[in-house]
Amino acid sequence: MQNNFKNKNLHSAKTSKKDEFYTQLSDIEKELRYYKEHFKRKVVFCNCDDPRVSNFFHFFSYNFEQLGLKKLITTCYKSQQADLFSQNNSEKAIYLEYTGDKNKDNVPNPEEIGIKHLQSDGDFRSKECIELLKQSDVVVTNPPFSLFREYVAQLIEHNKKFIIIGNLNALTYKEIFKLVKENKIWLGQSIHSGDREFGVPDDYPLTAASYRIGSDGRKYIRVKGVRWFTNLDYKERHEDLILYKTYRGHESEYPKYDNYNAINVDKTKDIPMDYKRVIGVPITFIDKYNPDQFEILGMSASAGYDKEIVGIPFIGEKDARPLISGKNTYARIFIKNNKI
Repeated sequence: MQNNFKNKNLHSAKTSKKDEFYTQLSDIEKELRYYKEHFKRKVVFCNCDDPRVSNFFHFFSYNFEQLGLKKLITTCYKSQQADLFSQNNSEKAIYLEYTGDKNKDNVPNPEEIGIKHLQSDGDFRSKECIELLKQSDVVVTNPPFSLFREYVAQLIEHNKKFIIIGNLNALTYKEIFKLVKENKIWLGQSIHSGDREFGVPDDYPLTAASYRIGSDGRKYIRVKGVRWFTNLDYKERHEDLILYKTYRGHESEYPKYDNYNAINVDKTKDIPMDYKRVIGVPITFIDKYNPDQFEILGMSASAGYDKEIVGIPFIGEKDARPLISGKNTYARIFIKNNKI
């Protein structure tokens, strides 16, 4: 029993290690410039960041006065398997508190940063970190992708504003899609396609082809389908998607599903401007989603029918994935145009 428990912990540590991605400063700067008005007099919490290497801590500490922050708190998970985490090699997990430039040199100096030890391992689910979460106003970080559902659920439970990084496929999670449908979470502005490069620990097991050693000597890996997820509003998400195609006269370009009363659109740009009824679009539609222009009715992404998630009647027999002439399509989000 003891050996099994040890192996379970080791496997958990290795999984966490694969989630330990360091977001590049340039990606942080590109996204956070859309939310400057949301940070004034706020406590920002970065609760999945090793403050010794975190670019989130770097960004907020160096822009503390410009953003008008009240406080910056940063915590980091400390693995009990110290040999697996070269960055997290202190005896105890720590957290940092920064309340601004005291000596007026415009640099966050070590003597101005409060370094405190945590009693537990710094996991975002620990009682200590939850207490720090309760003190915060806005959470900004790159949480473990493997724990994304649980992480978002905690933020929603504690009614927190947030800007976090995740994978686009998270939209197909029942828990996440429900929040998207209810307009409680949406995608950020700066990333709409492509992949992003993240730093990883020195002893990260690089087996993929998409990695490199940077000029700084650090390891970097490219991750596909990355997006920012947030519940902070910004004006760009209310800009209408320009539609130029029509359904009338081009019906053959928009086949109907066998098992749903809706037409299929393979590319967001091809959404017809004159179709009032239900349209099935790829999940990348969310990159262009304007809640004033479109209504999200539901989504079909699996063979099983879930009325709450799918949102429209299922008229098939077995496979609930959108079918065209008996063939399965990819996951589809069902929408209606509100401006017709």
